[in-house]
Amino acid sequence: MNGQIFLALGLVAFLLSFVEGGAVRRSERHAAEVALTDGNNNETQRYIEILQGRDGRDGLPGPPGPAGRDGKDGEPGPEGTTGEPGIQGPTGPHGPKSGGVVYTRWGRTTCPDTPGTELVYSGVAGGSFYNHEGGGANYLCLPEEPQYGEFLPGIQNHALYGAEYQLNSNDPISFSLHDHTPPCVVCYTSRRQTKLMIPARMDCPANWTTEYTGYLMSAHHSHKHSSTFECMDSEPEAASGSVGNQD
Repeated sequence: MNGQIFLALGLVAFLLSFVEGGAVRRSERHAAEVALTDGNNNETQRYIEILQGRDGRDGLPGPPGPAGRDGKDGEPGPEGTTGEPGIQGPTGPHGPKSGGVVYTRWGRTTCPDTPGTELVYSGVAGGSFYNHEGGGANYLCLPEEPQYGEFLPGIQNHALYGAEYQLNSNDPISFSLHDHTPPCVVCYTSRRQTKLMIPARMDCPANWTTEYTGYLMSAHHSHKHSSTFECMDSEPEAASGSVGNQD
């Protein structure tokens, strides 16, 4: 009986050793030692048996490794074929004015209807008083809606006056415009590079473009100060609302 009890205890130790080794992978083996004894605790036989354990459980994933180095750039590929043209986009806004010519058309309320010509502003002809000895000699195209800076109310010592047609019945311009104020417009043309007023001619030289034709007009010879000559349009108009002698 005692030998059987020790044998049973040996088997229990063997089985415990077998279960504890269950976490070892299939490729490993476990050794179990069994000892047989007699009733006087004398060892009668000893042997070792190699047993195969079960597969171990998978461990937790390890942390990510460091990023690898960038690879070298490859050789450029062959040039591709040219694609189809895209759809044309909308026209962009006009850029700033560059070049061109600005001029005044005397006696008219519109600019010539020529390509590239546009209105800058419209107004009426004016200048110094005809009977003053001083003042400016040039005529001005005064805007219809002037703006004023600093001023004192009342009559000013420095004044500008509107101009008037002074006509005779035999003048080439209609006498119905007599004593009316001439209108004027300032025009801009982008297709010209320079301007020139040629007196005593009704046409322009070769390679020049006619903007408008007219008649020379200036102050009367009896006036006390000189004034410039201007080309009054051959078909002049009267400024709106101007009527009667305003000398």
